[in-house]
Amino acid sequence: MKKIGFLSFGHWSSSSQSATRSASDVLLQSIDLAVAAEELGADGAYFRVHHFAQQLASPFPLLAAVGARTSRIEIGTGVIDMRYENPFYMTEDAGAADLISRGRLQLGISRGSPEQVVEGWRHFGYAPRPGESDADMGRRHAEVFLDLLNGKGFAQPSPNPMFPNPPGLLRIEPHSPGLRRRIWWGSASNATAVWAAERGMNLQSSTLKADESGEPLHVQQAKQIRLYRQAWRAAGHDWEPRVSVSRSIFPLMNDVDRAYFGRGGSTDQIGMIDNMRAVFGRSYAAEPELLIAQLQADEAIAEADTLLLTVPNQLGVDYNAHVLEEILTQVAPALGWR
Repeated sequence: MKKIGFLSFGHWSSSSQSATRSASDVLLQSIDLAVAAEELGADGAYFRVHHFAQQLASPFPLLAAVGARTSRIEIGTGVIDMRYENPFYMTEDAGAADLISRGRLQLGISRGSPEQVVEGWRHFGYAPRPGESDADMGRRHAEVFLDLLNGKGFAQPSPNPMFPNPPGLLRIEPHSPGLRRRIWWGSASNATAVWAAERGMNLQSSTLKADESGEPLHVQQAKQIRLYRQAWRAAGHDWEPRVSVSRSIFPLMNDVDRAYFGRGGSTDQIGMIDNMRAVFGRSYAAEPELLIAQLQADEAIAEADTLLLTVPNQLGVDYNAHVLEEILTQVAPALGWR
């Protein structure tokens, strides 16, 4: 295990039990948690993206703000729904945020997740082409985005520009060299993991996956990762990819931890999501010694190089910093971190 970061869903609620009661609370606390995570020695601060929900949505202002307040930690998403994105404008935003962070962006993208509204991408001005599904549209947007990140000129300059142009066709600016290799695809199936490898994207595998064999999530994810790496080698890319898995992990160190998470064992669950039979991963909550043994038996964690810890952001910055600190000091070294 080379890197450990957190993944925040960015929920807010008006409930008196929530430490995040507004969008402002979530955004400002997300920045503060990233700063705290960097001070604790964590490697990454990642954020989910959900439209039409009381959760984090447009990621680039947040990523730029985190980049300006930190100096070392990786900053990423898990994931941006490409069905909603204009790849050209997204290339501008991503380039600017990456330059502000001095090359620390790690962007997770995908075709998206179940929606709050019916065909929400239509409200953003996008629709599948004839014979194309919304998933196809998301992947098409992703491929355009990847191509633009290469920084090649494609636009014919005006003969009467407002400002002098460099020679040749123009590219989208600002361009951030190196960002193209820091794009990840959030994959829920073996087939899309192979698709991502063929296109030179890193792999994010979440806490749920298409149930393709009836085996536990961690076993299916480990097989998915091995298929991904096999496809990567076959594609002939000349750099090493990265692979992350997400887990809910809580060391039970005090009475507060036990009150929140010490309610007994958790197991994988099977359910339907987007008309797909899926396996949802268990949560890990135990004293450190037992937690280490459980995580060492997780085959997907062993296969991945990056572990993203899903955090209960509505419990506030201080509590989540406590959870991260206990994992980094009491659990992570036994998993090979650092």
